[in-house]
Amino acid sequence: MVIIKRFHLLVVMSIILMTGCATSTPQIVPTTESPANTDAPAPTPIPPTPTIEPVAAEVNGQKLTLAEYERQIARYETSMTAAGQDPSTEEGQQALEQARSWVLERMLEQILIEQAATEAGVSISDQEIDMTIESLKADIGEAEFQRRLENEGMTLEEMREELRREMIASEMVNRIVDQVPTTAEHIRARHILLTTPEEAQQVLAQLEAGNDFGAMAQAYSKDESTRDNGGDLGYFPRGILTSREVEEVAFSLQPGQLSAVIQSELGYHIIQSLERVPELDVSPDNLRLLRDKAVREWIDNLWAQANVQRYVTVSAQ
Repeated sequence: MVIIKRFHLLVVMSIILMTGCATSTPQIVPTTESPANTDAPAPTPIPPTPTIEPVAAEVNGQKLTLAEYERQIARYETSMTAAGQDPSTEEGQQALEQARSWVLERMLEQILIEQAATEAGVSISDQEIDMTIESLKADIGEAEFQRRLENEGMTLEEMREELRREMIASEMVNRIVDQVPTTAEHIRARHILLTTPEEAQQVLAQLEAGNDFGAMAQAYSKDESTRDNGGDLGYFPRGILTSREVEEVAFSLQPGQLSAVIQSELGYHIIQSLERVPELDVSPDNLRLLRDKAVREWIDNLWAQANVQRYVTVSAQ
């Protein structure tokens, strides 16, 4: 079933739209006196100066107009009301104020994705959009389709453009996801997490003296998720562990080898490698994490390379 994406979560107190005032330069009007040279050509009228449309932001030179931004804010407010929330209350106003920043960043991110899609030659045809809409109508019915449009505060044409953006983003994400391998080298390792370097050194000394790693983990490790099973992290490929430092050291060890005391943002670790498997199927949970990570890194890279200018003042997320 196709789901119509909307900007949900948060949105804003409306700001006053800045409007440009069209100005024109007066035309030159001949005087009533006889001209000195009757053969001289008539002066060319100077056209009016065009109105400059207010801009909310620019992404690599592509403008996001203030009108587009405010329309998206208005749509969110409409959907908020349809969901039974009152935007006029203090709580509603706070939600709208927070959402203004969130909406702007998501719109800018969408532009970045569309620019990347254009560079990659990805596009969505009108026929594909028509098929998607017809499939949605067949699934939920014409009346429900119209109700959702109304609740979103969207025209059919606006909904088509939203679908186009969503489908382009989906295609680009699928391309990134498809690049993540489903098999990879795995290791099995275990660790003991401690609070201070002094405590970690004391535990390491006992391990080097022959104390059982699993028993020491159960007695001293601060990692509640692995403590009861002796610090066992199970089998995992690269890119899974929260701590990059621990993962790098774990992959550098040979089976049975102990690490020195390793510091991470979590504390101080002692790691032991248990087994290494050159190629193993990535579990569904780990594959999902790796795919999510790949997509996030791709989007982060788009942001890092982009020239973004914001012209509206919004609250922090």
